[in-house]
Amino acid sequence: MIKYLVLAMRTPVWSDDVIEPHRQWLASVRDAGQLDCTGRFPDGSGGAYVVLAENLDAARELVFTDPIHTSGASELTIYEWEITG
Repeated sequence: MIKYLVLAMRTPVWSDDVIEPHRQWLASVRDAGQLDCTGRFPDGSGGAYVVLAENLDAARELVFTDPIHTSGASELTIYEWEITG
């Protein structure tokens, strides 16, 4: 499995109503063994998480089911990530 860093930046249509569905989605991805870590930016602009997937297409397929994406509340950008040190 390859690690992918997902940057989630809030859009102008952000609503706090999406937080709980997003948390539930993260829990299901964690339960499936595909979530490494998560976090938010203290300035409220968004957050990031790391998923595990076979390739970039599989990472996109997974990540684009996140409610913060499907609702339009956040713009997601995915990067293959090699952790060093």
